[in-house]
Amino acid sequence: MNIWERRKKVKTVEESVTASLDGGNDIEIFEFFPYILQDIRELGTSPEAVLQLVKKNTKNHEDLRVLDLGCGKGAVSILLSGSLKCFCLGIDAVGEFIREAQVKAEECHADMFCRFITGDIRKEIRYLKGFDIIILGATGPVFGSCYDTLSSLADSVKSGGILIVDDGYIPEESDFKYPHAMKKSEILSDISRAGWSLLDETVFSRDMIKDSDDFIFSSIRKRCLELAEKYPGKSDVFLGYIKRQEEENDILENRLICSLMVIKKL
Repeated sequence: MNIWERRKKVKTVEESVTASLDGGNDIEIFEFFPYILQDIRELGTSPEAVLQLVKKNTKNHEDLRVLDLGCGKGAVSILLSGSLKCFCLGIDAVGEFIREAQVKAEECHADMFCRFITGDIRKEIRYLKGFDIIILGATGPVFGSCYDTLSSLADSVKSGGILIVDDGYIPEESDFKYPHAMKKSEILSDISRAGWSLLDETVFSRDMIKDSDDFIFSSIRKRCLELAEKYPGKSDVFLGYIKRQEEENDILENRLICSLMVIKKL
């Protein structure tokens, strides 16, 4: 789900998580996400790509304070803290994901640098200040539009700090109509209006996106079919989720430019 979607903010944490995981408006799927996604470690963005951007665009890595919003199973935070020895705080609304993150951090000996908590990031952000880096790894439009998101996060990041966002946007020359994405020129306009600037960007190749999608889709399809057999009365929920994944993958692989943006607070 594109983070810069231009629509009303979702109202409940269940709606927010469901939207971010491409479940549309069907919140019946929410309680089954831990089962459906049990085989997938990296739920959001590429940890390695984030690590490279952090190395390139920051200094004094051991002194960094990182806030990973919608952290999923903690893959990004664990890699950053393990590689750079920096402090990372990860927050996610799905308790099962947070428990997996805590176990994995201990296994990787990163638990002394990482802290994970279960919570609604829209509420938690009000009390979190002084971070050097905030990460939004494919979280969906939790805070609203691009402008609203940057405005909501401004008090939590230091002046000169950065936001790293996993995003997809419509090519400038394209006439593709998609309510969940903007063109890059529109994103840049909102970034400037909010008092930030685009510092860096990593664009993912279509082959890379497809390889990732194929692995994730195979796992999701397998688990959804298992659930459809186990809960025949809810089979439409699980088969519908498979269909939405296929549709979303087609858009990501063929219609949008997918990238990691590094946005600096001025």
